[in-house]
Amino acid sequence: MNTLLKKSLLPLIVIALLGLIGWQLNHKSSAPEVTFTTLHGKQISMHALQNKVVLVNFWATDCPGCIQEMPDLINTYHAYQAKGFEVIAVAMSYDLAEQVHNYNTTQKLPFLVTHDISGEISQKFGGVNLTPTAFIFNKKGEMIQRTMGTLDFAKLHQLLDQELSS
Repeated sequence: MNTLLKKSLLPLIVIALLGLIGWQLNHKSSAPEVTFTTLHGKQISMHALQNKVVLVNFWATDCPGCIQEMPDLINTYHAYQAKGFEVIAVAMSYDLAEQVHNYNTTQKLPFLVTHDISGEISQKFGGVNLTPTAFIFNKKGEMIQRTMGTLDFAKLHQLLDQELSS
């Protein structure tokens, strides 16, 4: 009887495990509840950005990869912003406020820029320590991509074309 019980439970366990794996693969984590304050004092929450595809980019003025990708990020923003794409550039807490403001002004960054002075924003995004790090959220506020290191803009454009057409 013990063998019969094992034989009948094994398929149920396998089905349950497959169901759990399938759920985990399809389950997307939601954007953290965070309100950004831009360098110009405007406040905007992640919740207010639903119905847009949002890229949250953690960067620093002394990060070579961040500076290298910024012109492509500006061009991508200009190309997709009217279609429902938003960028929030989050300067890291260790960055000097004067440097962040100077970079924002000299480069004429067209998207929202905030300075995570307290480190609270990076903590809410899972403890971001490396720059650049980008998070992309779909129109429902679900994370669809996390990239540590410079962005692959060809792949990003493909993703945006797909997400913004739906």
